[in-house]
Amino acid sequence: MRNDNHVIWHKARVTRSDRERLNGHRSGVLWFTGLSGSGKSTIAHAVEEILHRKGVRTYVFDGDNVRHGLCRDLSFSPEGRAENLRRIGEMVKLFLDAGLLCFAAFISPMKGDRERVRKIIGPDDFFEVFVDCPLEVCESRDVKGLYKLAREGKIKDYTGISAPYERPEAPDLVIESHRHSLDECVDQVLRFIYSKGLVKE
Repeated sequence: MRNDNHVIWHKARVTRSDRERLNGHRSGVLWFTGLSGSGKSTIAHAVEEILHRKGVRTYVFDGDNVRHGLCRDLSFSPEGRAENLRRIGEMVKLFLDAGLLCFAAFISPMKGDRERVRKIIGPDDFFEVFVDCPLEVCESRDVKGLYKLAREGKIKDYTGISAPYERPEAPDLVIESHRHSLDECVDQVLRFIYSKGLVKE
């Protein structure tokens, strides 16, 4: 039985600011949202690779990867998706305290769920990146073959087919991945990171 009265937050002597000074850059999270196949993970990992070579301490939270461990017990129901994102939000918050620049690549289709994550992390550290790509383009890519299965009715509640995707109303950055090459998309993200002072150019 849960009893928060006996759970006391321990205040560390080494702070987030101390870690950021040691790293030479700020911590924060770029939250990539968009349909499956839009290019979220591809862009996030490509950006990370470039920043890693510059000595920036980074980590990519990938939607599929966390389903293999931390969230393997969750379904893809609306409730399961919401809990999946809550857990990731709490995990990202810890990584920010460690001084890392984080990239989270999740479909995260519901506005309410994304807003809850923003509140967990804090508005000053949360940057929403909408990877805007039309359904027909994402479906034509069908990298994992999941759209085909969804069309055949073999996957239920699949975002864009049998479950909704709520477009962000005011994202911090919009990437039209169907109009630009991967290098161009990566450059847009890097320029955004530099403009926010997360990393020195």
